[in-house]
Amino acid sequence: MKEIVLDTETTGLSVKDGHRIVEIGCIELENLIPTKKVFHCYLNPERKVSESALKVHGYTDEFLSDKKKFIDIADEFLKFIDGKKIVIHNAEFDIGHLNNELSLIKKGKISSANVIDTLEIARNKYPGSGNSLDALCKRFRVDNSRREKHTALIDCELLSKVYINLIDQKEPIFQFQKNQDKKEELNSSVNNYSKKIIQLTKSEIENHSKFLKKNLKKNFY
Repeated sequence: MKEIVLDTETTGLSVKDGHRIVEIGCIELENLIPTKKVFHCYLNPERKVSESALKVHGYTDEFLSDKKKFIDIADEFLKFIDGKKIVIHNAEFDIGHLNNELSLIKKGKISSANVIDTLEIARNKYPGSGNSLDALCKRFRVDNSRREKHTALIDCELLSKVYINLIDQKEPIFQFQKNQDKKEELNSSVNNYSKKIIQLTKSEIENHSKFLKKNLKKNFY
């Protein structure tokens, strides 16, 4: 099973205020193991970055001014995520911004049916607890020391580790297969082991019976 861990950074919080995407990061997983296939790009949002967003990710208007626009990378991005489940922390935010970008260039929207929201999973699993990405990294002892700013690829790497813990898959799939092979080998050894059974003859049974009677009589009388 292939999945895409995805994160975006934006110029601000709400698409209703005209905010746009400035970075997209994606990491492909196969059976929860990174495949080394990555999609990443910075984008020219064609508007100014808000002060609050600048504090979060640090991407200035100057830095983004010569980057590609969303329309330039849309087909490559859609091809990368095609047919795969998308794992996002706070999916409503990222999908809202992605679908806004897609609608601006007359492309079909991403269906929420294809999305796994790790924030929703965390809220259901740990109600009343802190469920930000940093809080979950702390809970699962995932090293997030590199996360000085919110950057899409680093957040994807952290989320991929958090996601495995959230769904209680703490070992890669190949480890389970290895353990299963050992179990089957052990079962095979047990099934193939047997003791040789020796049947007593009639005379041996009679002699044994006589022996017991003789010795019991000696001990009790």
